Amino acid sequence: MWRWLEALAWAAGLSALAVWIGAGVVRRTGSTHELQRFAELKRESPVPSPNLRTPDLSLWAPERIRAWRAAQADPSRQPLGVMRISRLGIEAPVLEGTDDWALDRGVGHIEDTARPGADGNTGIAGHRDGFFRALKDITTGDVIEIESIASVARYRVERAWIVGPDDVSVLDPTPAPSVTLVTCYPFYFVGSAPQRYIVRAVRTAVTDVTGLRASRH
Repeated sequence: MWRWLEALAWAAGLSALAVWIGAGVVRRTGSTHELQRFAELKRESPVPSPNLRTPDLSLWAPERIRAWRAAQADPSRQPLGVMRISRLGIEAPVLEGTDDWALDRGVGHIEDTARPGADGNTGIAGHRDGFFRALKDITTGDVIEIESIASVARYRVERAWIVGPDDVSVLDPTPAPSVTLVTCYPFYFVGSAPQRYIVRAVRTAVTDVTGLRASRH
C-alpha cells in the first residue's frame, strides 16, 4: 500500500512538473515571437531620416552651408519627421528644439507647440539663410507636407506676414490644426535680423501610415 501511494505521489509530482515546464516553454516561445514581431514592425516603420536628399544649397549663405555640413557628423537625435514644400524644393528633417544643432541640421519644432502632424498649432523654425530662404517665394495655396513615423499630414498655405521679433502670438492655439513657419526677416539682411517672417498653413488631410501598414499584414 505504502509503495503504491509513494509511486502515485511521484507520478503526480512528475506530471505537475511537466505541465509547469511546458507552460514555461509556451510563454517563452510566445514572448520571443512577439519580440521578433515588434522588431519587424520597427524595421518596417517609415523612419524618414535615411531617405533625405541632399538639400538644394544654391540659395544658402556660405557660413550656413559649412554649419550644415558640420552638423551631419553628429546624428545624435532622431528626427520627429520630414517637412516638404515641393514647389519650393524644400525637404528638411524636423528636429526637436531650436538650438544651434537642430537649426544647423534641419528645422526645429518650437517648444510648447503641437507635435508635427498633431491637432493644434505646430510651430517650426528655420534659418533664413538655409532651409527657409526659399520661403521668400511662398504663395497662398502652396502645400506643406509633414511626414512622421505614424502619419503624413498636408497643409495649405493661407497667408504670410511679418512681425516683430518679440511677437509670440503667432504660436497661439488655432481653431483648426495648423502649422506655423517662423524665420528671420529680411531674408538677405546682414547681421541680426530685426523682424520675423511668418507662414501659416491649415491642415487639409492626414494619412495614417501606421494603419495602412497594419492592413497589409
